[in-house]
Amino acid sequence: MLKVSALYIYPIKSLGGIPVRTATLTDRGFANDRCWMLVDEDNNFLTAREHSEMALIKTELSQDDIVVRHISKDIPAFHIPLQPTGDHCIVRVWEDTCAARYVDAAADRWFSRALGISCRLVYMPKSTQRKVDPNYAHQDEITSFSDGYPLLLIGQSSLDDLNSRMSEPLPMERFRPNIVFTGGAPYQEDEMKVFKIADATFYGVKLCARCVMTTIDTSTGEKGKEPLRTLSQYRLRDKKVLFGQNLLFDNASNTRIISIGDAITLGQMQPPAIAKTDSRPE
Repeated sequence: MLKVSALYIYPIKSLGGIPVRTATLTDRGFANDRCWMLVDEDNNFLTAREHSEMALIKTELSQDDIVVRHISKDIPAFHIPLQPTGDHCIVRVWEDTCAARYVDAAADRWFSRALGISCRLVYMPKSTQRKVDPNYAHQDEITSFSDGYPLLLIGQSSLDDLNSRMSEPLPMERFRPNIVFTGGAPYQEDEMKVFKIADATFYGVKLCARCVMTTIDTSTGEKGKEPLRTLSQYRLRDKKVLFGQNLLFDNASNTRIISIGDAITLGQMQPPAIAKTDSRPE
């Protein structure tokens, strides 16, 4: 039997994630997942691909705010309100432009100091409708500040298989999934076209092309060669290293809660869609 074994949200794009026991599905993914993002002076998105120190900023979530801490710099933690009231702006995420709001000047100063670059923190209001790639969409689904899709699924067996091929095992956090499951064969997520968790139906739409972010040690900020070197030996298709399945889901109006321990009920399966990718890394 397949079961949900871990759930994660990433409130601020490219910063540390938060393991949670339960997660609430919203119209664009899990609640509070990548609803905040750092941008440069031209409002272009920033990620740890270019600024690996972002991986050293960890996040905590409370009912009232997000707390951010830099794990290697002696600067005070900072509290970010869940409902920013700053000015409206337009930001860019990959090829997309969308409406956002600045959080406040204090947040901008904290992150600029923590990262040693000039940057600003923005928030995606519920009124923003950033659509996923229409080539993969089912019902004009939307996403937050994710790279392209609202959720990412990885099987624990897939990571176990990868780690068995490497001299030093890696934690699941390197791959930034939202949903992890146990009980399946390695890379079974490749074939999961339709499945249910609780009363929500999910659709596997595109295998996840991995980038240099997976090589960043989240305890030091240093970049290495793994896991891309090992994955490229057996998970390379069309010059892309693939690991994990991007998900869409039925956007019902009722609130759905996903919990650790929930069973995953498989629907339609498909042959491994390992060649189905687009040009955007995840």
